[in-house]
Order: sequence, then C-alpha cells, then structure tokens
Amino acid sequence: MRVDYLVDFRLDALPVETADYIVVGSGIAGLYTAIKAAEHGKVILLTKKGLGDTNTDHAQGGIAAVFDQEEDSPELHKADTLAAGAGLCDLEAVEVLVTEGPERVKELIAMGADFDRTEGGHISLTREGAHSRRRILHARGDATGEEIQRTLTRQVKREQKIDRRENHFVVDLLVWDERCRGVLAYDEQDQLRCFLGKFVVLATGGGGRLYRNTTNPEVATGDGFAIAYRAGAAVMDMEFVQFHPTALMVPGAAFFLISEAVRGEGAYLRNHKGERFMIHYHPLAELAPRDVVARAIVQELLKSGEDHVYLDLRHLTPDRVRQRFPKITATCRRFGLDLATDLIPVAPAAHYFMGGIKTDINGATTLPGLYACGETACVGVHGANRLASNSLLDGLVFGGRIVEATRGQLETVVLPRDLPELELRRSEQVLSRPLPEMVEELQEIMWQHVGLVRTAAGLKAALARIEAGKKDLSGPLQGRDACQTANMYWTAGLVAQAALIRTESRGGHYRSDYPFTDDAHWLKRVVLKYDGGQE
Repeated sequence: MRVDYLVDFRLDALPVETADYIVVGSGIAGLYTAIKAAEHGKVILLTKKGLGDTNTDHAQGGIAAVFDQEEDSPELHKADTLAAGAGLCDLEAVEVLVTEGPERVKELIAMGADFDRTEGGHISLTREGAHSRRRILHARGDATGEEIQRTLTRQVKREQKIDRRENHFVVDLLVWDERCRGVLAYDEQDQLRCFLGKFVVLATGGGGRLYRNTTNPEVATGDGFAIAYRAGAAVMDMEFVQFHPTALMVPGAAFFLISEAVRGEGAYLRNHKGERFMIHYHPLAELAPRDVVARAIVQELLKSGEDHVYLDLRHLTPDRVRQRFPKITATCRRFGLDLATDLIPVAPAAHYFMGGIKTDINGATTLPGLYACGETACVGVHGANRLASNSLLDGLVFGGRIVEATRGQLETVVLPRDLPELELRRSEQVLSRPLPEMVEELQEIMWQHVGLVRTAAGLKAALARIEAGKKDLSGPLQGRDACQTANMYWTAGLVAQAALIRTESRGGHYRSDYPFTDDAHWLKRVVLKYDGGQE
C-alpha cells in the first residue's frame, strides 16, 4: 500500500494522544457523528478553524425529510432523489436516506433544533427544485444551517467524552499494517501532533474553494479527498460537481447563495431582455434540477454577453418574501437591493461535490479503520446530481450509521502500544511561487476548464497545469497553508482526471464534446485509487 505524506516527521518524536474515535470536521456530519460516538467511547474532535466555520453554518434552504405522511412518503422522496441523480444513484443508499432520515431529524428536534412551524404548531414545509412535494424543513426562514450548527455545537460542548480541538489542521492519515491508525495534524501553535484512534472518521466537507466562483466558505478546500487518496483509499464520482444556479452577483462582493427555496416559493428567472427563459429549457421551469438550471443560465449568458441573469420576486407578496427570507433580504439590502421589489442579479457558482471518498452504506472506506460521511464521502446517494436539501440529511443518516457499525468492535480493536519506526525525511524544497498566487491560478484553471462546461482539450490543459503545481508542492512542506494548497491541487487533479475519463454528459458533469448521456457505456462509476489507478 502506497502512502504519500506531505511533511517530514518522525512518529516516535511527536506528542501522541489517543481516543476510540478520531473525528475530523465540525459540520453536521462531524458533530452528529461525534455526539453518537460519545455514547460508546472517547472522542477527539478536530476541526481546522472554529467549530462553526463550516458549510453547514452557511446552508439556507433546509433539510429534506418526509414529515407530511398524508401528502408525502419515503417512496416519493426516493423517486425524486433517483430522478435528480440521473441514473447513477445507489438504490440501497437512497432507501436508507429516505427511510432513516425522518428519525434523525426528530433527534435534532429533540436536541433543541427550532424549525419553523405553522400557526397550528405543525412543522412548516416548503418545496425546492426537483421535489414533487413540500418536504423541506427550515429554520428562521433561511437560516436552517445556522440553527442546526448551533444545536449540534451546544450538544457537543455538553458531552464530557468529546475532546474538542479547534484550529487543528489534519495533514495526513497515519497508516501501517494495512490499517488507518490515526492522523497527523498541526495544532493551534502550528506544531505537529499525532492522534491515534480505533476508528478515524473524515467529515471534512467539500471543495468549492477550488473554483474562482463559489458559495462555499474559506475552509472548503477539498482536504479530506486528498488526505484519503494519498493514504490509499478509493475516491468515486469526483467528476460530479454541483454548481448552484443562483449566487448573488454584485461587483466587488463575495458570492452569496440565494437559496433554491426562493424559486420554490415562486420566484422567476429572467434574462437581460426580461424574459422568463426556463420555460424553454425544462417542463419544471425554475424548479428543474440544479444542473439543468445552471446550464440554462450559462446558455443565456453566452447569448447576451452579460455576466448575470435575474431572480424576480416582484409578483409575490413583499412582506411574505421578507419574512420568509430574512437573511437573504438583509444581505441584498447591504448592496442596495430589495429582494421583494428589485430584480436580483445572479449567476452560477460551485456549490457541492457529489463525489468523494468511496464508502459503503455504513461509512466504511476501502482503507480499514477509515470511515467518512457528509460531503467528503461518496456512498452514491446523490448520483450525478444531488437533490436539493438532501445534503444535510446525508450527514446525519450516514454519520449515525458509522457509529452503529463500529460500536460493537470497540472491545476488539486495540490501540497500538508501540509506535512503528515510521519516519519521512526528504531534501528541502523551496517553493518557486507564492502560495496565494498558486491558489488563484488553480481557481481560474478549474473555473475555465473543469467547471460547468468541459472539453477534452480543456481538461488535458488543466491536468498539465495542475500536475506542474503538484510538482512544485511535492514537499517536504512547512506549515498548514502549504499543505492546504497541496490538497487543493491534489483534489483538483482528481476532479479533472475523472471528468476526462467520463466521455458523456450526465448530471453535474457536462462535456460539450460529448453532449449526450450514454447509458450504454457510462451507466457506471469512475473510481480512482492512488496505488491502483482507475477502476
């Protein structure tokens, strides 16, 4: 088994701490997994910044689960998920998601999550793109992620068996005797430390920051994908990146997500001529799957030469709009826009990775001892295109299943008493370019060649430049910034490589040189392994 480490180290010279579970990441998947694991053993929870610096905290629209038994059912939720996934969803994983999901959400409510309710006291449900029923729970209008993050963070802080370590950047997995034994991490003083566990769980989120335009926070740099891949774990479906159709497009401002729920409540999309264009692209118009809407916007922009289209809520009741979307309303107001009465300029931005570390339905990766959940994992539940608001549910359901699958093994898996003579020493290498310059270059490469529209020529050009960057970052590296940049290049290479391999268009992956879906040859997955090539 080949393991490639980014930094020089000598294992027996590092401070070592141990626990039953090492959980990396503090979004919904990491926090929920840590809470469930603490019922059975000691947990060390590592997160690269603060507990609240996550994609979960930024989530607006809501969490999808069947709560209206009269109008909805798990079968309908499953059908919508399969339809959005464009033929590549794993049926067993989807069935697990939709059947176990409601109970996991009820656990959130029991922990104190305050979802919006009707005047009669029932959970208030909304509808989003590609959902056939209203099944999206939301909190404080469009602050669902904040509410879930607050609830789980408070619960984690109450758990005495969870040792929280903020500002700990995991560099690599520690592997010997064909098993993942722990992680190597920079602590808050930028000193390397070793954390050993019976089970290691990666819940490190996605990689939207690989792209120039993204709705993701700064922490979403694809670390988990790269860490696992270098350690020998397989990754799957990396070509499928979801671009959210509607991010606020204001000059000089960071991209801000305008939730899918805005269109779910009736907003229209209009081009620069003021025309509703989605009615010409899909029967569901503005409620079509995200990949359809995002590419339709791109087509409109190519026709007009503009850099944005518009969301139009002017036909809706203004007070209702402002009440339903207070966070979006406040953000728009900062830029001189009224969500209820103005045309809101929007454009697509990188949002979510459907692919990730290959797992089974219990979160086990192909590397013994290593588990993964949330956006960094790929069990096949989202297929080629994630159904809106299934992501938060994914983190809950499959994070919980990791603990259920491993708790019975805690007595049989033994923590190593003696550390192996694991040492890495290489000649010093001086970076030829500043790290910020390398990051900016990568983001532009990914946006231009590995974004919404891809070609063989563009992907090959991107791979050549990515490999050149990886060579510059081949180590030994010093500090978390250098390691994070290396991770971005490693993950970018995986996305571009998988996108080049899949010679068709499906879901979030669109090849203009292969514009049609090819079920005869591509109703299958692209799996990559560092020590085994393509499967």
